[in-house]
Amino acid sequence: MIRTTHAVKAAALAGAVALVLTACGSDDDSGSGGDETAGGEAGPLIIGTLLPQTGTLAYLGPPEIAGVDLAVQEINEAGGVLGSDVEVIHADSSDADHAEVATQSVTDLISQDVQVIVGAASSSVTLNVVDDITGAEIVQISPANTATSLSGYSDFYFRTAPPDTVQGAALGNLITGDGHANVGILVFNDDYGTSLRDVVKTTVEDAGATVVYGNEGEEFDPAASSFATDVTALMATSPDAVVVLAFEQTKQIIPELVAAGVDPATIYMVDGNTADYSADFDPGTLEGAQGTIPGAFPSDDFQARLKEVDPALTDFAYGPESYDATVLAALAAVKGGGTDGATIQANMAAVSGADGGEECTSYADCVEMIDAGEDIQYVGQAGVGPFNEDNDPSSAFIGVYKYGADNKNVWVKAVEGSVGE
Repeated sequence: MIRTTHAVKAAALAGAVALVLTACGSDDDSGSGGDETAGGEAGPLIIGTLLPQTGTLAYLGPPEIAGVDLAVQEINEAGGVLGSDVEVIHADSSDADHAEVATQSVTDLISQDVQVIVGAASSSVTLNVVDDITGAEIVQISPANTATSLSGYSDFYFRTAPPDTVQGAALGNLITGDGHANVGILVFNDDYGTSLRDVVKTTVEDAGATVVYGNEGEEFDPAASSFATDVTALMATSPDAVVVLAFEQTKQIIPELVAAGVDPATIYMVDGNTADYSADFDPGTLEGAQGTIPGAFPSDDFQARLKEVDPALTDFAYGPESYDATVLAALAAVKGGGTDGATIQANMAAVSGADGGEECTSYADCVEMIDAGEDIQYVGQAGVGPFNEDNDPSSAFIGVYKYGADNKNVWVKAVEGSVGE
């Protein structure tokens, strides 16, 4: 069952209006401990989503929402959770510049007794609302948060995307592996941007290269209306590679870089801006540029299943991670014998394989094994390892994408990295 409330619609509309104007409870039953199988409440599992329907990351919303909806559909086709269908309530997170949207959405989701919230996509948005969510003993699972500051933030906070220690290292190694020695970074002053910048900087410097621009104190204001001054300052340091750590601002920054003489093949981007720019730039503008997106590239079969849910999908970023977040929450409820947040939280690590167990790849197969008394390791679509002690994936893949003359990014390869505990 999929629901969107009037209050959430109003919050989304408020966020959309603000964007134009600025241009830019669960019950307290403690359930079971560890990976035990008794004690929690067994009413319907209600999953809320806090994903971007408006704002600068709205392009990430459709695949993430489709991932949740597909998981709920398949869970219910397999008999639901503890005899009841899973329900899902979609709410808008917008972005950090419209924080009131996510705040209102969380308030509304809590009032509707969700036990799990999948989201947010933005680390900054999560940092604004995570205390409200986890303080209510609601399990929060982000499919896309990467800020290192969120590792181990709360026992009730998990993520199915790896922290920036993995993506940043992969990007830094990609840059130096391409032979660049003087790296300039255009980074916005945002938790996501600075966290990722710090890892990229450490990685390239450890490889013997130099970050010539974009060091601490050289960030740009994400709400700025022009980035010409920042590009001029960057170019004055003569970089042989340019990293752009930004969101929607990228649409203004790229033309500035190209006009300043930057070879697009020396431009690198990340998950926040590795998007389809075919409708935004002249042909060839980004040809040869590369970007990284955490997560294994979705199989043809999984893409087809997502498109059955949302036929308009053209981008699949974080769809696998959203799907896995939903399945893991449902499996944790089954293993713990309850749908309250505390029971789900206590069993998340176990169903991910943190304690060992036999591998299973679908909700139906995993439930069958749980019912037989077996320990499991759910191996999902995103290809991440079991949760570690910080509730981060213990390993993950980072996809490398390259742009063609049509300014569309195409998957090239995946690099696997481990997450430090």
